[in-house]
Amino acid sequence: MTINNQRRSLMKALPAAGVSLTLPAIAATAPDPWLQAQAIVDHVSRPRNFRKQDFNITAYGAKPCKLTKVKAWVSHEDQEELGTPVAGASDCYAAIKAAIKACNAAGGGRVLIPAGDWYCAGPMVLLSNVNVHLAKGAHLYFSHNPEHYAKYGDIDCGKNGKLTISRWQSNDCLNYSSMIYAYGQDNIALTGEDWTSILDGQGGVPFNDAGDSWWTWKGKQKTINSIGQGTTPNFKAGKMSENTENPLNAESLAMVAPALTEEERLLIQGEGGKWRADAQYLPALSEAGVPLSKRVFGIGHYLRAPMIQIIGCTNVLLQGYKVQNTPFWQHHPVHCRNLVIRNVYMHSHGPNSDGFDPEACDHVLIEGCTFDTGDDCIAIKAGKDQDTQYGPSQNIVVQNCIMHSGHGGITLGSEMAGGIQNVFAQKLVFENANWKTNPLNTAIRMKTNMNRGGYLRNFYVRDCTVPNGVQISPSFYASLPGSPIQSKTVATAAGAIVTFDCDYTPISDNVRIRPPIVDNIQISNIKASNVSKDGKTASCFQAIVILGPVASDYNGPQPMPPVFPVTNVSISDCDFGTPVNAASPWFLYNVKNMTLKNVTIGDKVHNTTLSA
Repeated sequence: MTINNQRRSLMKALPAAGVSLTLPAIAATAPDPWLQAQAIVDHVSRPRNFRKQDFNITAYGAKPCKLTKVKAWVSHEDQEELGTPVAGASDCYAAIKAAIKACNAAGGGRVLIPAGDWYCAGPMVLLSNVNVHLAKGAHLYFSHNPEHYAKYGDIDCGKNGKLTISRWQSNDCLNYSSMIYAYGQDNIALTGEDWTSILDGQGGVPFNDAGDSWWTWKGKQKTINSIGQGTTPNFKAGKMSENTENPLNAESLAMVAPALTEEERLLIQGEGGKWRADAQYLPALSEAGVPLSKRVFGIGHYLRAPMIQIIGCTNVLLQGYKVQNTPFWQHHPVHCRNLVIRNVYMHSHGPNSDGFDPEACDHVLIEGCTFDTGDDCIAIKAGKDQDTQYGPSQNIVVQNCIMHSGHGGITLGSEMAGGIQNVFAQKLVFENANWKTNPLNTAIRMKTNMNRGGYLRNFYVRDCTVPNGVQISPSFYASLPGSPIQSKTVATAAGAIVTFDCDYTPISDNVRIRPPIVDNIQISNIKASNVSKDGKTASCFQAIVILGPVASDYNGPQPMPPVFPVTNVSISDCDFGTPVNAASPWFLYNVKNMTLKNVTIGDKVHNTTLSA
């Protein structure tokens, strides 16, 4: 197996090459941090320029497809009849590839996907100076067969397929291609005319006689007392999944990382064979320092690729389309600079259907988007384990968006080992439109733990509404043995309007040696309203849950590094509605000097400083 060294060199060079010397100065300590937010918006909003020439995919052999109906999953628990291309439908993969290549070779322009139904049995790979545009009424169905995304990658991995350089939950790997992919490109755009311009991942459409779909690969759910997401589509105990032990993976890390000491190997592997499940095996390879060339997944493995993954790119525009039913995260830009996503409708209720997950990105604007997701609407990330080479996510503005369903509305983490800083969120509507059956778990969320570590600093949120509250019952994650945080006692998974969880699902991570740092959080002018459900009128279970780092989770060498409390949290001029747990409207652990100023919870106004 060989890896394109030119591409690898490009990835290493991007931190220097991707940032212009004319960027506005970072001034998180300025008297008004929102001036910095406006400078970010002004910088990334400069128009993208493309040559005025269209490359219609029909000129390269693309033909529309006919549809048939099939029973498919539309969420964790529900099925419907959906349209899907008929067997033997005309495949537009080659035509789309040829049109993009021709457009790029001509110096750029617009690749046009006309109105109609189209089928693509392979990845759409974006190239510099190309704007792929979906016309009004264009519906592009990507194949739901995983093997079609292990056919065209640049890296021949033998029986695992032809794979691409990817990241899965913030760890580098060679894996199935995403359905839309870009690597090391500049000045690229993916646009639609309106929300009838649809990119369809068909994540819940069965691909075998057993009825399995991409979503089945999620495997067993970990959240305790989840609402509307208690099962995984078509998954039963004993089936292969991302969290089922995979016999294709090495029996011992000594086989793939012989330089490890026995103590290091045991720490990374943990007890038993659970670490051999793909979702645990990849992080173990990262912790062990195994190079990318040996982190081979693809065929025979169960790590779902993001729908749209853009790696190491600059000057990126995503605008004006709808994406739906995605196998995994809907958008995952990694190590990108000057990125705008605007007026995109993200609708996918399947497992891990995050809407937009910028990772280790700098200067990002998320504007005017609507999220209806099966996981976090927005989740800002920055590497995991040893894969922090691209640095922090920073200088990000989120504004004028609507969040219908999901886990967190605006979320930071959980993969944040490289750090997150200078994030601004304003004028958001945490609509919680599906509050009766599949509620928004929490509106403002941060999650990390003693494995993911990293830092969060300079996070500002203002002028948001929560018109239908959030989930009014608590959901939990299991704690480690001996933890002062007992399982099923703290509503960190769902139930609070503001949730900061520095002990996020700790049993999932064997290595716990990196205490996180959380500092300088300012939240103002949040207004939540109540709903009536199950005999209760409430906006949440608790208004605020802040669970700081739990020192007892640490399992590395002594002396243990300092474990700092969450510090400098300011919440002002907010009305959080009525919590179900009125006797305990907030939960705090390892928090220092959290100030509440003119904060209404139920019928009480709070002006106080709290530590715990």
